[in-house]
Amino acid sequence: MTPGNNGASTPEDDDPFGYLYADGQANGAQPPSGGYGYPNSVNRVRAVGTRPYGQQQPQAAQTAPYGQVPQQAAQSPGRPNAHYAAPETLPGGAQTVQHHTPAGGGGGRGGRGPNHKGLLIGAIAVVAAVVVGIGVAMLGGDKDKDDASDEVGTKPTQSQESKPSPSASKGGESKVELPQTDAKALRLGGAATLAQDVKGAESEGGIYVGNLNQVGSSVTWTVNGVPKDGPYTLFARYSTVDEDQKMTLTVNGKPFGNKLNLGNFTHTSDGDFTKGWTKTYAYPTLTKGTNTITVSCEDGDKCNVLLDKLWLKAGQVKD
Repeated sequence: MTPGNNGASTPEDDDPFGYLYADGQANGAQPPSGGYGYPNSVNRVRAVGTRPYGQQQPQAAQTAPYGQVPQQAAQSPGRPNAHYAAPETLPGGAQTVQHHTPAGGGGGRGGRGPNHKGLLIGAIAVVAAVVVGIGVAMLGGDKDKDDASDEVGTKPTQSQESKPSPSASKGGESKVELPQTDAKALRLGGAATLAQDVKGAESEGGIYVGNLNQVGSSVTWTVNGVPKDGPYTLFARYSTVDEDQKMTLTVNGKPFGNKLNLGNFTHTSDGDFTKGWTKTYAYPTLTKGTNTITVSCEDGDKCNVLLDKLWLKAGQVKD
């Protein structure tokens, strides 16, 4: 070698296309004949699959002019061209590994495609859930309708509740007409007398009982035709003025628990009895058949009243 010329065997000068350039031709580059085009260049060309593994390497294949098939390959009919044979077709070549694609799989990583079966199952589950929900809603609606229809006729309507039967609202009032009496039918005691000077009495002829404001004066009513034992309401129509009054009530010979309240409910204060007509009530217990009721003026009572009439109603009512 001379200074500045290191030869053509260095990698950077080992140009396979050097014969195409002037400087390459000056250095003796030739068209390829098994090497890279430079004299004495290393022959690195090897047909695919020609290197045996674990065996003695065969002699180098005969080279042929560029673009022609080597003579050895031409003399071996039926044998694959070494320049184009795959490694697995030659002795000692690499083993072919077959990759099996799972059934139902497609492309993608690892040979597995989209899981179409899973998507189909998910879609079927969603549809089934929707169908079940619709069915439950329809069953619930039908049940509500059935319940509503069952209640018709079993519970009173609002209008029925606002108009209860007389027996329910009036303490079990009987439809049987109960006895009543006016002043003329009462048995008088003491200083009690009949009168008709004060207007407003409802008894026949406007007659009422007066002079009851003296101790010992009384009226007694013999009641016939009481339908059964039980509680009743005794009503009394009367007139009073100024202060509230109270008298003794006796039922079947026994004093009633409280005095008969004869209050001045009209608030008449000018002494005019025609303005003081009103009514009061008490709750005696009667027996079936005949009973006696007495209203009397006893010691400590206030008896300044005019008594018009008495009547009964079944149960404990206020009107």
